Amino acid sequence: MGICSSCHTSKSKPTAKLIQQDGNLQEYPYPVKVSHVLQNNPSSFICNSDDMDFDDIVEPISDEDELVPGQLYFALPLTRLKRPIRREEMAALAVKASNALSKGGGDKCGCGGKSFTAVVEKPGKRQVADGDVRRRRSGGGGKRRSGTAVLSAIPE
Repeated sequence: MGICSSCHTSKSKPTAKLIQQDGNLQEYPYPVKVSHVLQNNPSSFICNSDDMDFDDIVEPISDEDELVPGQLYFALPLTRLKRPIRREEMAALAVKASNALSKGGGDKCGCGGKSFTAVVEKPGKRQVADGDVRRRRSGGGGKRRSGTAVLSAIPE
């Protein structure tokens, strides 16, 4: 999805993480076929979080494909099939994933259940959908940095 941070430690084996419609996390430490996963959820389809973009059609993973350890997947209702996902829906899925990972699998990676804030922008408005967020503040009296990135070309 591009708005979620993750961490990896060599002590734990990666799992395929599936966020269910109800927000629960299902982990698979081995490759498993999508058709096997969907036997318990016939009114759902599975999509890879890496393939989801704002205002883009949500494409299902084929029934014959496998969920790959190290990837994050969503089980979505069939009503969302073949229609664009709005920013608000993406933010809600990001919060759902953050909550599920912090409850179910966040501690396995040693990250202490960290999560993120999903920022949803609309023309003229800026909204923030919060997960279980821990904000850090700098202790010194130094200047605060502006939130905008400064990009420039690097001459060769």
